[in-house]
Formats: sequence, C-alpha cells, structure tokens
Amino acid sequence: MKHLMSGNEATARGVYEAGIKVCSAYPGTPSTEILENLPQYGEDVYCEWAPNEKVATEVAYGASVAGSRSFCTMKMVGLNVAADPLFTAGYMGVNGAYVVVTADDPSCHSSQNEQDNRHYARAAKIAMVEPSDAQESKDFVALACDISEQFDTPVLYRTTTRVCHSKGLVEFGERTEHTAPAYARNTRKYVCAPAHAYLNHPLVEERLKKLEEYGCTTALENGLNKVELGDGQVGVITASISYQYAKEVFPEGTSFLKLGLTYPLPMNLIRDFASKVQKLYVIEELDPFMEEQIKAAGIHCVGKELTGNMYELNTELVRERVLGVKTDYTPITEVQPAKRPPALCPGCPHRGFFYTLSKNKNYVVTGDIGCYTLGFTPPLNCMDVCICMGGGFSAGMGMAKSFEREGVTDKVVFGVMGDSTFFHSGMTGAAEIVYNKGRMIPCVLDNRITGMTGHQDNPGTGYTLMGQETNMISVEKVLSAYGFDPIFTVDPQDLTAMKKAAESAVAALQEGRQPAIVTRRPCLLIKRQKPQVGMCVVNADKCRSCKSCLKVGCPAISMENGKAFIDRTQCVGCTVCAQACPFDAIEKEEK
Repeated sequence: MKHLMSGNEATARGVYEAGIKVCSAYPGTPSTEILENLPQYGEDVYCEWAPNEKVATEVAYGASVAGSRSFCTMKMVGLNVAADPLFTAGYMGVNGAYVVVTADDPSCHSSQNEQDNRHYARAAKIAMVEPSDAQESKDFVALACDISEQFDTPVLYRTTTRVCHSKGLVEFGERTEHTAPAYARNTRKYVCAPAHAYLNHPLVEERLKKLEEYGCTTALENGLNKVELGDGQVGVITASISYQYAKEVFPEGTSFLKLGLTYPLPMNLIRDFASKVQKLYVIEELDPFMEEQIKAAGIHCVGKELTGNMYELNTELVRERVLGVKTDYTPITEVQPAKRPPALCPGCPHRGFFYTLSKNKNYVVTGDIGCYTLGFTPPLNCMDVCICMGGGFSAGMGMAKSFEREGVTDKVVFGVMGDSTFFHSGMTGAAEIVYNKGRMIPCVLDNRITGMTGHQDNPGTGYTLMGQETNMISVEKVLSAYGFDPIFTVDPQDLTAMKKAAESAVAALQEGRQPAIVTRRPCLLIKRQKPQVGMCVVNADKCRSCKSCLKVGCPAISMENGKAFIDRTQCVGCTVCAQACPFDAIEKEEK
C-alpha cells in the first residue's frame, strides 16, 4: 500500500525503517516536520528538540560513538552553528551510522540567505546524499546509513524546500533493526587531539577515493545513482529536485545521469556518460557545485550560463532558459491578489513591546530570528538590525560599544530575542553583556513556545518533543545568575506596565546597573492552552478618526467609512488598540 506523504514525512519514515535509534534537532523551516513526525515511532526511536543545532549534532554523534545509528536535522543556516562538531566528526569517523540533514532553502522562502550547503560536504570531506522526491527521501535514509558505516563517515543528507514539502506516493517497508556493537573505549579514534587529526587526514582522503568508486559501481546497483540512456543527442546530469524539472522539460530521447550520491562525484561514471551524448547539460539549483567539478575534470558541459545561480528553478524557467521555449499562457489581469504585507498575528504578545519602544526615537533595537522579527515592519518600524540567531544581544553589544566610543549619548540599545532563541544562542550574548559591561538592555520576549517554525517546545516550555513533562528553565533565574539586576518581568499587552518597565530599565542603566527585561505572555495559538479571548469593538460616536489604533499594526483593524473598524473574525480582544486609543473609543466585549 502506498501513502501520500511530504518529503519530510517520508524522511521520518525512513529513519524508522533504517533502524535509527537516536534523533536530535533544532526546528528550522524547511526541515522541522521530520522530527515532528518521529514521536509516532517513539517505542523504537528516541527523538528530541535540542537547544540548538550544534547540540543536536553533538548528541547524535555521541549516540553514534556509543554504537547506535543516529540522525540529526536542521535548516541550512543551522549547519553554520553545527559546523564545528561536523568537521571534526569527519576526521574521526563513526561507530553507528551518523546522518546529518541540511535542508536548503533556494529563493529564501524562510531564511536570511540562500547558501548552498553542498559545499559543506566538500569542505568537511564527507559523503553527501540528495533525494529528489518523497519515495527517495525515505529510501535514501537507509542507504545513507549503509554508506556511513561502510566508509566510516558522517553523511550529509541534503534536501531542499521543494523536496521537503512536496508530496508524493511512498511505499513503506519494514523496520530493519540495527544492533549496536559492544561499546569499547577507542581514544585513538574518538579523541580529537592534533596528533590524531594529523594521522586521520590521509585516511579521510583515501575514504573519498573509495566513495567515488562506490558512486560508479554499488550506487548504480542500489539506485542511489541512476543512468537513463536515450538517443545520444542530449545528456543531462542532475540531482535533487532539479531532476524532476529536467525530466519534465527535456524532450523524449534525452539521456539522464541522476545522482543521489553527489559528493564525492563519481567522475568516471560522469566521464563515461558524457562520452555517450553529443551535448551535455548540468542542471542544478544555486551554485555550480557539480558543474565546476565536472569542468575541472576536463569534461565539457553547459550549465549556469543558462540556468543562473540564484533562486529556485522550475519547469518554466528550465524550459525557457535552456531550451529557449517560452511558456504560452495568458495572464489574468482582471483580478489581482490582495496585498498581504507580513504582520504579527492579532493578539500577538510581541505587539505591545514593539509599540511601546517605537514611541521613543532614541531607542535602538537589535533584533533576532523569530516571529518578533516582524517588529521591523510598518507601522511599528521598531527594529534597526537583525542578523542571525543570538545576534540580538551580541550585535546590540557592538552597537552600544560603538556609541560609547563615538560619544553618542542619546541612544539606548535594546537587544531583543525570544525564549527559544535565548536558549539557542542568547545566553552567551547575555554573558558577553555582563562580562564586558555593556551599556544596553537585553530583552527576552517569552511567548512560551518556539513560534515561527510552528510551535515546537524548548527548554522553557516544560515539555519535550515526545510529550513528557520536564524541568522548565527560568529565563529570569538564568539572567540573575549571570548578574543582571534589576530584572523586569512584564505582560507586554499591559501598555502602562510595559512603558514603566522600559523606562525603569533605562533609568537603572543610567545608574550604572545591568538591567534586563522579560516580557511574558503565551502565544494564543498554543494548542495545550485555552486562552480567554474577547472582542474589541469601536464606538463610532467616540471615534475621532485619528488613526492612533492603526499604529499598533494589528491586521484586525482598518478604516471603514472614515472610522476605525475591527474585524470580528480576527480580533481576540487583547485590548492593545483600546489602550492606544486616546479617546476611549474602543471597548472590549467578552465572547
């Protein structure tokens, strides 16, 4: 029986069938649903949300050293955080299979850059596997485990947004149990002393040669690599989702070399394939990762000069850029889609925080990655910079030190991040502020969940991925242990209290103290909570059409017939707009 599954769902099934026993991850689109779909196999597979990607990578590698097959997942920028242990693991090798998923995001659908993580496999000198659809997403997990154990290597399992989220029919198999060997200490292999690394490097280089030979032989037998010969006129070398596009676009008779093992490239196989076609194309998204290596091997091919090195490909683009055939369709101009700028949800607890800080133009706000990044959007306009996870504190520290050195005395820096980000990489930034006497105010916006990636638990929620209750780490206690004092905990939807907390923190900072702010109100969308919601309505007789309520940036509020209007289908009765109204024209009704 076949099942309709996304690539991420299928990957989770592949983890189960491959006999993997330990899985760790930090949520990040487009990879998140892999771990979310593993608790159903909880009797056989341990799975967890780690505080960050580096921890997840280390947890999984520790399980591998102990003998279990292990697995960790992250989005592509997460691998930047996890690169340290991954590179070292590449030199030390594995015991049980060790598979690391990197989910790349061409076209930046939910990411701050468009990095091509295939380069990590080459830099770390480890094997890389790339599925092209949901069935392969499942099947290739077991093959990746086999490669890992056979060649004593971590395997980078690279997917993309379209592979992760597109659905296809998947045929299930049975779980193949993996029995870990008896544990034995092996310091020569697993202690990364410089002398050991020096001796390991030749082994790593030899391993790459053996992997390349595997790609030309065994990978053809097990379906990881696949040759489809046509009439010999045109040949296409491709991988991942690009194979699906090329297969649909190129005419009948085209030969294909579809690669599932994309590092190291099976160059002898590629050379043989190239000799059987008159013209050779390389179709791949983002960087010319395969193309450059193929050309360096002296094989003539055509690729990025046609397809380009930015953004996603699709069938229309490949058809037009490679074959010169424009799609014949008539655009619909009579109906235009409504403009939907990004905005914080109605009732979002972050709104009151940003609204309050936006009132003082001397406040500089360094932001972070999460729902609260939307604090930069109009009409709030309350963020100056956002770089990466954890950067809200440390970038703010840099700005504060710059202001000190440049003699700027009228600016106050607020570093902002959420609760999950605080545990991810914010605590080191907090230590930096205290240790180096930063003249800034760190703010943790605690909505009791990892919100932007779809409501995953974190060390501050009190629950694990497998649904077990656990210790709830207190943000305030962590900050207090670092030496922050005073610490203001405030409900951000109480605008009076929020304003007082901000002003009190600024006053403490000016006194030479080290204040911090924690805003706390749960996200309304947390399933296990049932918040009491109401409804705000506008008293048209009191409304002066001043539009003050629009400045809170709530999607539920608009102007209608010259008066403020609140959409009853969106309003949850948070009352931030009512507090912002200078004429008491907005009142709350209980639902």
